[in-house]
Amino acid sequence: MKNIAPKLTAEQYAKNFSEIHRPFNKNGALQEANRCLFCYDSPCTKACPTHIDIPAFIKKIATGNLLGSAKTILNSNWIALTFAKACPVKVLCEGACVYNNENEKPIEIGRLQRYAIDAYFENGMPDIFERQPKKNKSVAVVGSGPAGLACSAELSLLGYDVTVFEASSVPGGLDTWGIAPYKTKREDSLKEVALVEKLGVKIKTDTLVGKDISTEKLLNSFDAVFLGIGLGESRDLNIPGENLKGVFSALNFIAKVKEEKWSNVDIGKRVVVIGAGNTAIDAATESVRLGAQEVSIVYRASKEKMRAYYFEVELAKKDGVRFYFNSIPKEILGNDFVEALKCVNSLSNDEFVIDVDTVIKAIGQNPKTDFILSIPGVELNANKLKVNPQTYQTGNEKVFAGGDAINGGKEVVNAAYDGKMAAHGIDKFLQK
Repeated sequence: MKNIAPKLTAEQYAKNFSEIHRPFNKNGALQEANRCLFCYDSPCTKACPTHIDIPAFIKKIATGNLLGSAKTILNSNWIALTFAKACPVKVLCEGACVYNNENEKPIEIGRLQRYAIDAYFENGMPDIFERQPKKNKSVAVVGSGPAGLACSAELSLLGYDVTVFEASSVPGGLDTWGIAPYKTKREDSLKEVALVEKLGVKIKTDTLVGKDISTEKLLNSFDAVFLGIGLGESRDLNIPGENLKGVFSALNFIAKVKEEKWSNVDIGKRVVVIGAGNTAIDAATESVRLGAQEVSIVYRASKEKMRAYYFEVELAKKDGVRFYFNSIPKEILGNDFVEALKCVNSLSNDEFVIDVDTVIKAIGQNPKTDFILSIPGVELNANKLKVNPQTYQTGNEKVFAGGDAINGGKEVVNAAYDGKMAAHGIDKFLQK
């Protein structure tokens, strides 16, 4: 990279990556909780992928019962702190709030959830959960992302001996490494990991299944296996110049930023992000906050077809990110380092060139096809791991799965729900 953006001061980095959603204080939380109408039909609960009893946990905040509120939340969602900060509540629970029909501000459900869960962790994660007797059976969980952690926690309470196998040295999966730090910090995800461990789950890091332990040994050593493996490497653009210095995958870039050693992250003065999902928006916004002077998003289709949520797009616009719609990347130009991106407008067929020092690819991820197909009986359907939608069981009766590997990459909250439901599918299978 020839034209590196100037480094900022520690104070500037801290300000740029400070939380965009501030926590409630006690008075603010009580005031907001008492705005809730506690609707009998709970449209907010129906809109939540994990179906948290939202009126119940808010009512407990209003009456000062923070421990009871946390228990209500965690009974439905084991990844409650991360989701309180990073879940797209504007299009889920808060988007369903009846106040929207009255043109009033919806209840700030995410911030109230954070208030209760923050209090729970500050109080040392008291054991408030009901446990079933030990069943003398063991389950292996592959991956410690939201699906794996939720499945592990639920299975532990159901009485199973659970071991998680994680390839990385730091557990937490996408929650630890893949969410922008102005939304959640690594510490938030690691608190949730600590809670799962406190429930009795064993987590083995630096252990890649298929290399450090064979799938055959896993299947022979455990009564059931859950695959929470997420997706694999970022997709290639398959255009000339993709191997030039200064071309990165979005997930690798975000993971580097997530280490919070921001002065160590080199970014060009001019950055182009290719893609228009929420990951692309995160990469673009992070580039601005690292000091890049010109940041653009290039998307092959129209604005209306963007996968990113409107509020994420508005955040990027506020940070000065420029958008090129109906623009198809054709070639990354440069000798050794990136110098420009050649595109063609899909409507007019006109070519144009954007001067750039860094290109970030954010066009999705490939499934871990080789690993999936190495497990006897496990199948793919349209590049997604095939499971029974009621039990989350694969074609191999001992193997269950959930999260991005089966849905192609939805929200992390969907992965947590999959993990919990799969735990109950595993329980029914082992109780036969």
